[in-house]
Amino acid sequence: MARFPTLPLVPTPRAAWSIAGLAPLAVVIGALSPQFWVIAPIAGVALIALIVLDGLIAGPCEEWHVIAPADTEVGQETALDVHARFARGGGFGHEAALEFDPRLGPDGSALIELVPTGTANEFSGTRTVKPARRGTAPITRSWLRWNGPLGLGARQDMKVLEDQEVRIWPDLSPIRSKELQTFLKDAQTGLIARRIRGEGTQFEALTEYEPGMDRRRIDWRASARHMALYARENESERNNQIVFAFDCGQAMCEPVHGLPRIDRAVSAALTCAYVALKSGDKAALFGFAQRPQVMTPFVSDARAFHRLQSAAAALDYESAEPNFTLALATLTSKLQRRSLIVLFSDFTDPTAAELMVESMGRLVKKHLLLFVTIADSELETFIEQEPGDVATLARSVTADTLLQQRRIVLGRLRQMGVDVIEAPYDQLGYDLIDRYYTIKNSEAIG
Repeated sequence: MARFPTLPLVPTPRAAWSIAGLAPLAVVIGALSPQFWVIAPIAGVALIALIVLDGLIAGPCEEWHVIAPADTEVGQETALDVHARFARGGGFGHEAALEFDPRLGPDGSALIELVPTGTANEFSGTRTVKPARRGTAPITRSWLRWNGPLGLGARQDMKVLEDQEVRIWPDLSPIRSKELQTFLKDAQTGLIARRIRGEGTQFEALTEYEPGMDRRRIDWRASARHMALYARENESERNNQIVFAFDCGQAMCEPVHGLPRIDRAVSAALTCAYVALKSGDKAALFGFAQRPQVMTPFVSDARAFHRLQSAAAALDYESAEPNFTLALATLTSKLQRRSLIVLFSDFTDPTAAELMVESMGRLVKKHLLLFVTIADSELETFIEQEPGDVATLARSVTADTLLQQRRIVLGRLRQMGVDVIEAPYDQLGYDLIDRYYTIKNSEAIG
């Protein structure tokens, strides 16, 4: 932590207004009593001396430092703390300012008011920020300022924070939620185990037929041999390959309720990947924009989930149109067996989606494809507005046209055999998990 030379004493805004007030006073004295003109400069010198004395009385700062977490998650509240200890009373109006990477918070800066901690001459303050993007956000500089008792002079200090940085990871709060953990608890006897056994197509065992069972499960040959009704008990296929593919291009970098679409997609995908690993399947991540960015090996154990988390954190944001042809061809070449590919993407018009649709048409011939997109609530809001003026009416018509075009593209994908999920950002993860289980239990992957 390096220190830069700064002015130890500076005037406060109150001092600046006081000096400004002397100017008209000097004009009045000069106009009414020119012989007393010397009063104005004497008053000015006295005020400057008072400013310096006030700053000296504030006393020096013995020690101060910035505390920030080493890791946080995108969209989650993150506390930045400043602690300071002064030689004596420490003056009044203590405040600190931080300069950091805009990923960590809006405008890349924060102002923190310091308050007494209860210990003599010690002050601290906290500012909560919400990281807007994944990545590493360094906190570069910090300032500390405190006023004298008269509020005319202030002392300040500045530090360059050389190694202070915050790593911003994907949001995993859905995975830590009580609802999902309850759902996944005790996989041998819980809900997942019941889904795995009894609803698949792979034969597991024969059991005596009981009232309430699906009659389609009756094994008539075995029943004829044993002279009693027996039903087949099946097991869902395990060890399926699931690839979560992310379009990191321009459309996915647009914000949805404060966070880029890509971060919303990453959170939903990691939640589903965690459930898939717990269900005995394999998961991998693939990211692309103008060219492929990330392709992880398949992870088959929930204990290795951190590998997917680290790979997702490395997905970059690019303000360019994605190259679907190159990306999906690269992905196809790396898959040796039929897999479920979950593609997160978005589009603004049919022209921009044409190459995407064409590339997905080739991919769906070999693999099971699930296209996931976030519902555009902004368009729906424009459509629902009352046409009070011409501008509002034009916006509503344009929004309705775009929404119709969007539905046409999604309809083309469904006709090609692509499964489609279009859901609000806060429902995306749950819908994806439900669709994953539907696909898994239908044995459509292997």
